[in-house]
Amino acid sequence: MNILAKAMVTGATKYAQAIAMGHHALTADEPERLGGADSGPAPYQLLLASLGACTAITLRMYAERKGWELGTVRIGLTLTRDDAGAESIAREISLSASLSEEQRARLLEIAGKTPVTKTLLKGVAIDSRFA
Repeated sequence: MNILAKAMVTGATKYAQAIAMGHHALTADEPERLGGADSGPAPYQLLLASLGACTAITLRMYAERKGWELGTVRIGLTLTRDDAGAESIAREISLSASLSEEQRARLLEIAGKTPVTKTLLKGVAIDSRFA
């Protein structure tokens, strides 16, 4: 079994959570309207950030191999839930460099195959237990 990522999340008061990932650290919290202190991004925002970062990184890696210049890559993401409870993510990719329609089409294909995209689409088993 290969470990792809590890994180430790610790919280002692209210909703703010200290997140440690290797030598990186950040805080997650809920917005004030949900009772948090808004001291960091909310969990769903972190989920979208993971998808966006993976998309941008994967597109840049692919473009580098092809010798394509992308310029600035921006990934806009929105998570919605309809009245029936179905959730979906809209992902909008913007590049500051001009590319052909063929290149843009290929990059959209690649975006649909990024590691985090594939994980979200297939789902993940979660085994929860007390330490």
